[in-house]
Amino acid sequence: MENKTYFYFMLFENLGHIKYALFSLGFVLYCVIIILNVVIILSIYLERTLHQPMYILISCLSINSVYGTAAFFPRMLSDLLSDTHTIPYEACLIQCFVIFSYTANEFATLMLMAFDRFVAISKPLRYHNIITLRVLTVLIFIHWIFPLLCLGISGILTARLTMCDNKLWKVYCHNYEIVKLSCTNSLNSNVWGLFVLITTAVIPLCLILHSYVKILIICQRSSSQFRSKAYQTCIPHIVILLNFSIGIISEITLTRIVNLEMPTWLSVIFSLEFLVVPPILNPLVYALNFTDIRKKMLRLIKPNLVRHVDLKM
Repeated sequence: MENKTYFYFMLFENLGHIKYALFSLGFVLYCVIIILNVVIILSIYLERTLHQPMYILISCLSINSVYGTAAFFPRMLSDLLSDTHTIPYEACLIQCFVIFSYTANEFATLMLMAFDRFVAISKPLRYHNIITLRVLTVLIFIHWIFPLLCLGISGILTARLTMCDNKLWKVYCHNYEIVKLSCTNSLNSNVWGLFVLITTAVIPLCLILHSYVKILIICQRSSSQFRSKAYQTCIPHIVILLNFSIGIISEITLTRIVNLEMPTWLSVIFSLEFLVVPPILNPLVYALNFTDIRKKMLRLIKPNLVRHVDLKM
């Protein structure tokens, strides 16, 4: 192929009339994602009592969900209705950058959440002196900028490769799949990609697990009342972490480690789990487990519901 022109999404071929059902499902899912996450963001932004580190990090997850899905859903929906499923080379690299920076930002935010809970449980009297809004802002900035720089370098290395094929067996642009289409030496891209994977996913995940193990040890040595309160604040974060980690591990396994013989539709579902489920699950988990967020969300959606809920309580 002529180098650096376009890529072709092969999985959109021969969908027939099912593409309209998939478009409807995708459109509904995207609307739900946007509505839920925007309501979470507004609830935390508008309620001054929620301007605390834990809630700010929850809003960061929602902002990241809106950011990441914006790179996938609009493009996917247009491809479902289009007769030509091509994407320009530059647009494909941008989509790679946004989707994978979304992934790195998610792990970074979950790592900061684990650190926040660890400090709150291990040093409750000093918590507000350690986790200040200024410190949190700096940590968020550092842990979001570093992946962006790393992934920017990945994009530059990929852009320098000569492409010998333009067929992508994905429903979105994937940097590793693009590198595999190169007919030049891609060792630098592969080594750098492994470095990015370790620094933006593996290390944060290890630090997260370390924090929760330390929390578990502290809880086992504490009173039942303290343990119950600690578990109540940590379980929602652990549910989010497990769901996202399973999605990422599935995607990495299918892409880099093994080539499993499975139906195409099942492979697509596994590869999209990290892009579709967390943006829906996150706001639902936090709305159900944090009363302050839930009440503010209800006020935004329908003010009269708050009175009804309060009366029932």
